[in-house]
Amino acid sequence: MHVYRDIQNLPPIKNAVITIGTFDGVHLGHQKIIDQLKMEAAKIDGETVIVTFYPHPRKIVHKEQSPLLLLTTLSEKLHLLESYGIDHVVVVPFNKDFASQTAASYVEDFLIAKLHPKVVIIGYDHKFGKDRKGDYTTLEHYGKVHQFAVLEIPGKVLDEVTISSTAVRGAIKGGDVGKALDLLGHPYTLSGQVVKGNQLGRKIGYPTANIHVPEADKLLPANGVYAVLVRTEDDKTFKGMLNIGIRPTIGESPLTIEVNIFDFNQDIYGQHLTVEFIARLRDELKFDGLAPLIDALAQDAIDTKAALKYY
Repeated sequence: MHVYRDIQNLPPIKNAVITIGTFDGVHLGHQKIIDQLKMEAAKIDGETVIVTFYPHPRKIVHKEQSPLLLLTTLSEKLHLLESYGIDHVVVVPFNKDFASQTAASYVEDFLIAKLHPKVVIIGYDHKFGKDRKGDYTTLEHYGKVHQFAVLEIPGKVLDEVTISSTAVRGAIKGGDVGKALDLLGHPYTLSGQVVKGNQLGRKIGYPTANIHVPEADKLLPANGVYAVLVRTEDDKTFKGMLNIGIRPTIGESPLTIEVNIFDFNQDIYGQHLTVEFIARLRDELKFDGLAPLIDALAQDAIDTKAALKYY
């Protein structure tokens, strides 16, 4: 998959079939749009193009609203889009200048001049350009002039996208990563760099990698213990158990994300890990000392291996 961040210097794309959106989470609703995109591209021997935005437009246009927590960071989103077979992703640097261009300029100077579409697929309620004055009808007009087709994403699919996005966020906030997996069609992930902690886990027989997630707008699952898969920088996958919380047994601390990786003994400080959430095991608990904590971790390991039996 080709990723472009400089929208002024896009290469030619063969018979571009384009859709536009944030695709946060790349969940099952989004995947139906991707399937339609791929189907239309196959009809004309074309290539699929997703136009997305960074940062999220709401951060620029509606900064006064409550902070928006995202299901996927940009890198996570790109990884998922590649896994679903998209040919090209154009990452538009979304800023006040881009947001303030007229609908006509958006279509003429960006979509047509830079992407030369053969097919554009959008929802009937898609709005674009300054004051959101551009819509499906606007694109149909330009399509007739510049010989590209404009296709509509069915309203039912758009409703599913909205409902699914809300449901996934609710599941993650509640720690129900199993439900989130069903809604997403893939495990919920988080990514970050391994940083040094207090190394207590090593002393009690459960060494952990402390993960720093740099994106403050990434939605984290509720505090608790989870069965996870861990992907390392060299694309190897291990099983593990992960805790998100404040470690109340040893004295409350700032929120930490720490994972005990099974059958693993490498120095990975500074490296980047991606964690896939498979199942929630329990809430984060405060134990009466280290001995009961160690007993609980032993049971967590048993429960994690059971939850990951088929992975």
